Amino acid sequence: MSDFSRTLIERSGYESEDFADLYNRYRLAPPRELLDILTLVAEAERPRLVVDLGAGTGLSTRVWAERAERVIGVEPNAHMVERARRATQESNVDYVEAYAADTGLGGVDADIVACAQAFHWMEPDPVLVEAAGLLRPGGVFAAYDYDVPPVIHPEVDASFADHLAARRAARKRLDLQAGAESWPKEMHLVRIRESGRFRFAREIVCHGFDEADAGRIIGLAESLGGPRGIFGDAAPEVGETFERLRDTTKRVVGNRMRPIVVCYRIRVGVK
Repeated sequence: MSDFSRTLIERSGYESEDFADLYNRYRLAPPRELLDILTLVAEAERPRLVVDLGAGTGLSTRVWAERAERVIGVEPNAHMVERARRATQESNVDYVEAYAADTGLGGVDADIVACAQAFHWMEPDPVLVEAAGLLRPGGVFAAYDYDVPPVIHPEVDASFADHLAARRAARKRLDLQAGAESWPKEMHLVRIRESGRFRFAREIVCHGFDEADAGRIIGLAESLGGPRGIFGDAAPEVGETFERLRDTTKRVVGNRMRPIVVCYRIRVGVK
């Protein structure tokens, strides 16, 4: 396990039990279309084993329950693992409390090793070594992320983007390191290729439809980048942009569920 990952988790605010509940309630699970793409690339209509690295509360793990014979979620955050286990009823889904670079799973010959919205939290080289070791020949490693904000409504999207920009600026000013600053998501494909562990690599894009009311959109914003409490009183602008987002979303969306579009970027490596 790398000091990089340990330090990010300690400084993120993600370790609290309350945040695990917030995360599980509002974060987005990957759509069916994304799973279809990964099974196609892996040439495994029903994978024998899928390993989900950085599983969080299991949102990206449980979606495989009906698609794969066995699924293992790997997550180092104890509160996240506990929340994942409470939320999971499927008997073919298990969780391991471990870091992605040292899963302890050994040679399991997985069809797919996936990393949902989490690869930027990890030191890539040792994780790619571990992932390749878990895969069968021809198996697929996939690091995928969704764009934020999702496509909701022009006013909401703009307000959401302003809030995220305020968070990024505050993190930089206060030296609160985020994973995407050290290992930018747009470099995932390059790192997969340069690892020398995969015979083929490419980026695939897709989208999925979901739905949300104002409460879910606001909760999603609250779950991104860790709790606002990590800034203390040193970044009032983060609170201000969040309140503007809350007001805009309540006015524009209200309590009715409306469709949203979630865009995904999938970086795959075939062993």
